[in-house]
Amino acid sequence: MTGTGDPVEVRKEAQKAFGPSAVLTPANVITLVRLLLSPVVFWLIIDKGAGWGVFALWLVVTASDSLDGYLARRQGTTRSGAFLDPLADKVLALGGLWAVVLAGEFWWFPVALVTLREAVISAFRSYWARHGLAVQASKVAKAKTFLQFSSVSLVIWPWTASLHWLAQSCLWLAVVVAWVSALQYIRAGSRATSMGD
Repeated sequence: MTGTGDPVEVRKEAQKAFGPSAVLTPANVITLVRLLLSPVVFWLIIDKGAGWGVFALWLVVTASDSLDGYLARRQGTTRSGAFLDPLADKVLALGGLWAVVLAGEFWWFPVALVTLREAVISAFRSYWARHGLAVQASKVAKAKTFLQFSSVSLVIWPWTASLHWLAQSCLWLAVVVAWVSALQYIRAGSRATSMGD
């Protein structure tokens, strides 16, 4: 017996307002606002340090990642969104960590390890893309981003700003998780490439 699929799923697809080629979607607008606000947040972290205003703005730009993801799933994912959303995450995470380094709260070495990880994975992604492969983000990679955001949050949140050991511990955990996820990416991508060959 043949059919056209689950009627509920068909209705959901029909309700999506944007196709894959759309650019100016609500989800993408939120992502672009996150990117535009990033330099402001970085400057405030360096210039002001811990404070409720800085913390609130940081919380808004990082937590809005969930909102644009929700809107994209509800209204239709796009190729531009698939590029912009992870870009915004990387800009916020790395920019926030380096802003804390420049503010004198983090040692540069663990942040350099996180930056190196992103450069390595970006190079692998570019290589895989040339082979027509796209490796999806794992749960470990999502945890990595959360830990990076949290490391910055613990430095600028007035209630935890004096607990230096807490932010440092979170940062080193982020480094470990980042490289674990990097190994997962490399293994998954290498396996997919060899299968393709």
